[in-house]
Amino acid sequence: MQRNPEELYELGPAAPGIAGAPMLHYLEGFIDAGTGGRLLAEHLLRTFPHETVARFDVDRLIDYRSRRPVMIYDNSRWESYEPPELVLHLLHDQGERPFLLLTGPEPDHEWDLFSQAMLGIAARLDVGPAISFLGIPAGMPHTRPLGVIAHATREELLAGHQRLPTRIQVPGSAPALLELRFGEAGRDALGFAVQVPHYLAQAVYPPAALALLGSVTAATGLDVPDAELRETADRTNEAIEQQVEESAEVAELVRALEQQYDAAESQQAADAAAGLLAEGEAMPTADELAAQFERFLAENQDRTDPPEH
Repeated sequence: MQRNPEELYELGPAAPGIAGAPMLHYLEGFIDAGTGGRLLAEHLLRTFPHETVARFDVDRLIDYRSRRPVMIYDNSRWESYEPPELVLHLLHDQGERPFLLLTGPEPDHEWDLFSQAMLGIAARLDVGPAISFLGIPAGMPHTRPLGVIAHATREELLAGHQRLPTRIQVPGSAPALLELRFGEAGRDALGFAVQVPHYLAQAVYPPAALALLGSVTAATGLDVPDAELRETADRTNEAIEQQVEESAEVAELVRALEQQYDAAESQQAADAAAGLLAEGEAMPTADELAAQFERFLAENQDRTDPPEH
């Protein structure tokens, strides 16, 4: 029996003047080192007024037993239930240019039908490229610029962006399948993955969101303020530096990562962030460095969380 992708969502009234608008998407549930993607999505929704364009049927798409929604119990009774939402928002940047943002949990079921639904929405609204963003862990120090790897359905979309020139097999995700299906349908799609230091992958790391914002705005031309993210990123880096200064062991580990990174840069390695040992050097592995630094950060977790605004 053929399934109808339009059954997966409710589309609101057609919004005028959004033809060609970029369609950003961030779906929670897959990898997101440093919560870079989530922080950027939250920054966009917090910065600009938004309205709902489409709402997906999460009862069909989400496995509640694997990601249980929050309920509030208060004084002998269940008071409230917070159902998950998978929603496509319409926003306008500082120059009143429209763009879309899909947020919510990554579907557990019907990935192909979900991709068809997104293709249908893109066609009906006549929007521009679909763009994903997230964080990935990398063997690099926090004292060096964060690299952002790009991938896209057309070579021309990658101009000016860093890429990963290799062939690898990785676990799939709904955002990755969405990009693949868009390309097969002849529609533009691209994604950005910011490289987050191993030892900060489990932390909330605003510099990752700031790097992603730079790549997204460069690709789309959107005018998005970054002052709030930049201030939070600076404070987070200051807190990390303070912890490094208080531990000779951690400082040594960071220096080792810096040497690996700088050696790779000087040799013009294809993937500088992957790290290459200089000849004759004996250093701990990236996993060893990460494990020791993660233990240190775990002991000081309240001091590495980003400050309240």
